Amino acid sequence: MAKKHKPRVKAPKTASPGEVMEIKTLISHEMESGQRKDRKTGELIPRQIINRFECKYNGETVFSADMHPAISANPYMAFYVKAGESGELEFLWHDDNGDVYSHSQKLEVA
Repeated sequence: MAKKHKPRVKAPKTASPGEVMEIKTLISHEMESGQRKDRKTGELIPRQIINRFECKYNGETVFSADMHPAISANPYMAFYVKAGESGELEFLWHDDNGDVYSHSQKLEVA
């Protein structure tokens, strides 16, 4: 049975020009390392991890991170972005199957 990968983001909806905003993200994901064995069959469980995270602000990448099997399940990221103009924050999580999980949020800068 496939598990649901639910992204969660805590980011401001409004900011002042030049304000440095803290953004926190988390995605529900089992992050299977590929090193464990299935208890019933003894075979290795295939690797299935989130291998890349990106944050885009009005289409421009402002933060990214590559992840590896040592990252824990349900990876959490916290980082800072400087507010420039109103627009959209887009968050993308890429996994080993080529699936991309996304979340977007409007940001009003005034």
